[in-house]
Amino acid sequence: MKLLQKIAWIVTALGAVLNLYIYTYPSLDSTQCYWSHEYRDLTTLGAWEKAIVEIPYFGDLYKQYFLPDHAKNVDMQPRDIRIMAVGDPQLNGNWPNTSYMKRLDNFGNDYYLRHVYETMKKRLDPSFVAMMGDLVSSQWTADSEFFNRTRRIVSRSFPRPEEQCSAELNIISKHEDIDWWTYLQNFEDNLKNDVFKQREFYEFKDVYDWYNGTFIDPSTGSNTEPLFLNVTGNHDIGYGDTTYQHMARWKALFGKVNYWIEYDTDTDHPWRIVMLNSLALDGPMLEPELKTYTWQFLEALESTHYKGSTILLTHVPMYKRAGLCKDGPNFEYYTASGCHGCSPSRVGLLKSQNHLSQETSRRVLDIVFGEGAGGIILTGHDHYGCDNYYSFVDEEKGWVAEKNITSDKWIREVTVRSIMGDFDGTMGIMTGHFNQNQKKWEFDYTQCKFIVQHVWWAARIMALLAALLQSLTFLF
Repeated sequence: MKLLQKIAWIVTALGAVLNLYIYTYPSLDSTQCYWSHEYRDLTTLGAWEKAIVEIPYFGDLYKQYFLPDHAKNVDMQPRDIRIMAVGDPQLNGNWPNTSYMKRLDNFGNDYYLRHVYETMKKRLDPSFVAMMGDLVSSQWTADSEFFNRTRRIVSRSFPRPEEQCSAELNIISKHEDIDWWTYLQNFEDNLKNDVFKQREFYEFKDVYDWYNGTFIDPSTGSNTEPLFLNVTGNHDIGYGDTTYQHMARWKALFGKVNYWIEYDTDTDHPWRIVMLNSLALDGPMLEPELKTYTWQFLEALESTHYKGSTILLTHVPMYKRAGLCKDGPNFEYYTASGCHGCSPSRVGLLKSQNHLSQETSRRVLDIVFGEGAGGIILTGHDHYGCDNYYSFVDEEKGWVAEKNITSDKWIREVTVRSIMGDFDGTMGIMTGHFNQNQKKWEFDYTQCKFIVQHVWWAARIMALLAALLQSLTFLF
């Protein structure tokens, strides 16, 4: 009896410590796990409150959960740009021969991702969530399985109000194959009629909510739910083997692959977000028209001669020499001997790439940042994450990546570390702050790491086990 009580209290203590950690971990590294600028009025606090907020960890917890309303979120103009970046979640699926342990692992992984997302969303209250591609683990699934994984993404792993994903859920509930043939016909018509060359096809203005203002606070004009920005990844649509079926279902469930949104264009602080499908830039491709379309998008973007700052969101990082990141430059193409029963039409197509080619990278950087007031690039793909600066050397050498800034004209590129458990459940945090003295946007990026998924599992199991053992001590 006494032994059972001791075990129960030991398990209870361990469970309490683990659960305390998983729910408060950002406060242990508060500078990395918050925006680079925060606007809380601490001058109105009493002496003992000021003393508390100075204590590491406990002070941050106090600011998050107990700070008086009048001291929270003091409004500043222009408002900072706040993007929470999610790197490569790569949701796996279940098949008839999938073991029960793997099914349980997939189920738990969904809620592990949800825990990271909801913890950071509550803490940060972001204006934008950028999903950096590879939302699912393989593009080679039927529409039915793609629907299943999409439902898990929008309802379980990265949940959002039903109004935000009602269109997607309606498509999923019908469970009918996407009509990619109609998509193809519309695509060919647009290509033939030069619609893809027109900036109006891609351009949006001051979008904070895709849903007719449902999630806009009328008193402040700010969005009450983050705007989701979904980047295409190679596991979502493929590389050179991308098909119209891949593109049609992505568009139906996650939106356009190429567009830009301009903000505050009539002010002294204009800025924009550019969404770029980098999977269709190099090739060769099974459907070369997809490459034509993507380059026409870039040409339309170039025609704007934009003078503001730009946040470029894309999946494949720009070219850089080996040694700067975990992934060095690498291209692979389908061969007849290595195609493993795939269609002969794939032979010679782009099979995989770690970076964009050097020529493509230079062209993209010139178009997106050549005339503007700088900005930042957020990419995915390299699960370990990376951080570099592209400095413009001269017309001959173009943009060169290094760990430090080496010229007056430069762009920072951040590869967002994966949110998967093997990569510590990392969340990317990007802050854009307008420097009133220099009249320019300044961009900062940090990464907030959670912990490997096994600790999250242990915390959940310990809590259940503690409840069971404590119940037994009352019964016996």
